[in-house]
Amino acid sequence: MSDIHLTIDDQQVTVAQGATILEAAASAGIEIPTLCHLPDHPPYTSCFLCVVDVEGTPNPVPSCSTAAADGMVISTQSERIRSTRKMCLELLASEHTGDCYGHCHITCPAGIDIPHFIDEIAHGRPGEALRIIKRSMPLPSALGRVCTRPCESVCRRGQIDEPLAICNLKAVAGDPDLEASRQWVPEVGKDTGKRVAVVGAGPAGVSAAYYLRQMGHAVKIFEGKEKAGGMLRYGIPAFRMPRDLLDREIHQLDQMGVSWELNTWLGKDYTLEDLREQGFDAVFLGLGAQAASPARIPGEDTPGVMAGIDLLARASRGEEVELGDLVMVVGGGNTAMDACRTALRLGAGKVVLLYRRTRAEMPALDVEIEEALHEGVQMRFLAAPVQIERASDGKLDVRCIKMELGEPDASGRRRPVPQEGSEYTERVSTLINAIGQKFDPSSVEGMGLELNRWAFIDSDPRTGQTNLEWVFTGGDCAPGDDDMIAVWAVQAGHKAAISIDQLLRGQPVTGPEPEWYSTIGEPGGPAPKQILERFTPSERQRMDMIDDSQRLAGFAEIELGFGPEKGREEAARCLLCGCMAVDDCKLKRYGTEYEIVPRRFTGAIRDFQLDDSHEKLLLESGKCVLCGSCVRTCHDHGLDVLGFVNRGFAARVAPTLGLPLAETACDGCLECAKVCPTGAIMAKPEA
Repeated sequence: MSDIHLTIDDQQVTVAQGATILEAAASAGIEIPTLCHLPDHPPYTSCFLCVVDVEGTPNPVPSCSTAAADGMVISTQSERIRSTRKMCLELLASEHTGDCYGHCHITCPAGIDIPHFIDEIAHGRPGEALRIIKRSMPLPSALGRVCTRPCESVCRRGQIDEPLAICNLKAVAGDPDLEASRQWVPEVGKDTGKRVAVVGAGPAGVSAAYYLRQMGHAVKIFEGKEKAGGMLRYGIPAFRMPRDLLDREIHQLDQMGVSWELNTWLGKDYTLEDLREQGFDAVFLGLGAQAASPARIPGEDTPGVMAGIDLLARASRGEEVELGDLVMVVGGGNTAMDACRTALRLGAGKVVLLYRRTRAEMPALDVEIEEALHEGVQMRFLAAPVQIERASDGKLDVRCIKMELGEPDASGRRRPVPQEGSEYTERVSTLINAIGQKFDPSSVEGMGLELNRWAFIDSDPRTGQTNLEWVFTGGDCAPGDDDMIAVWAVQAGHKAAISIDQLLRGQPVTGPEPEWYSTIGEPGGPAPKQILERFTPSERQRMDMIDDSQRLAGFAEIELGFGPEKGREEAARCLLCGCMAVDDCKLKRYGTEYEIVPRRFTGAIRDFQLDDSHEKLLLESGKCVLCGSCVRTCHDHGLDVLGFVNRGFAARVAPTLGLPLAETACDGCLECAKVCPTGAIMAKPEA
């Protein structure tokens, strides 16, 4: 037989007679997507993803079942073909029931693979857990102490008993590494010859430097203060964030070859143009929010009134701060809690918190509120200061007004409304304003950077790139990041590092690749009963704490950590949400590649069903796309354990006679799991 000559995507291809278009393309290294094709089996043509355009043919044809013919001219990536594939994928995804990732994972701002790292801790492998965390975030010990834990609020374990202690488990992975004689540091990429200046050594800047060095770029960090860490050092007290631990965690940058210049301020000691003249190819600005938000009340500039972040910074430096016997702290966030507790340690006889809403509306973590109360902070709700005056004895007369809650405001919380005629005066020695921080744009004034109407540095939210193409930004100085927490900051630095790398390699600056994934319900929403009923309640591990008699004697760390044994016990509570086959799932890979719209087609979706009876296999039929690969492979194996049941939408793959897998003739060969394109049937992990 003579060979066949055809053209595929402008490439000349020669194949033997009888080959299909799919086989011809594969022989030339051209991938055509398919979910149902099984080599050495007749075409199945169920997914319709493998369609191509053949010149002279009015409609797309399935390449898996269409024979190649001499002289064919084929396009595998035309606009019509990509649109057709996208629609097919969206139809499949519309009824797909499965979790690619745990809700904790997709809620984590840094995108940490939480179930995976926790599973490593549960099996006594903290080093592997550390490596998993550091793929997404470089400061596990620091954030394992101060993260505000958005992941825990959606943890499905909380629908059984209590959420997993995810935040603390990051420290279980990170702390042993810091205590070792030699830290683990990631491999640094081959030198690219490019130089990047990182301005600001807070969590955003540290993160940007960490990932840029792995990409092979030379990095120098410029920091205005005397030490690195940003708000982790100067905005969080040492009893929550031990300074020696922070120093050791940041030291990994030294081991990676990052250089430093401290006590050097942008806008005062140098400009962006100076960095350009020094040979830096790109700049990342992680300037943070160093200015306190004003209270906008008469007398707020009176001596004896100070900002919460100023108090915390002075305490961090070990400065003596005279506060007097009665301190009033205004605010309801974590900074306010930290200011209250710091004031007690600095010698204040009494600390009173004033908050204009109720405790239910406080943005501070509940655990931080409880700790403040435990240490003796008094809290007065539904009240706010309206004027501050110097009293005759040198103290402060703070005129306050009582509040009541009205309709919800833009934050979703009920708006505090002043009660007419309810004003009263309190005399205090010091008033600490802890109602928030903001970015000070004066540091970049006159450097050509555009600011938005809220006075943030204007930048692309997907890439961090500013109007100066070589300057990127992230963190509290960037638009949309004004409610930043440390875990958001490290994500911003990582995102910008990816974008900077693209710029330096001459690629389009698009930032991190958008990712399609499937999830059962909204994060935090009710989980299917069949997921939860597999587990029995177990108590969340409690953190060992410093003795109460030592709490206020200084700034020693309050929480003493889980340690390896408690860490393993807590990690073992994880439900391991997410799909074990996510890295190999073709539906997810193609969904991302074709940028499909989740739930574009509405209607019924498959019920969650799980058969975990077999010692080696898991069967989740809600993920099945009816490709038939497992059925055909099982038949090849001579068992016919799997087959199709029902018709139409109700059709699915199931074991013989509807039996649990463990009661069938399945011998656990795992061949069905190897050919499944979606993780509907998976091999159980080995312990």
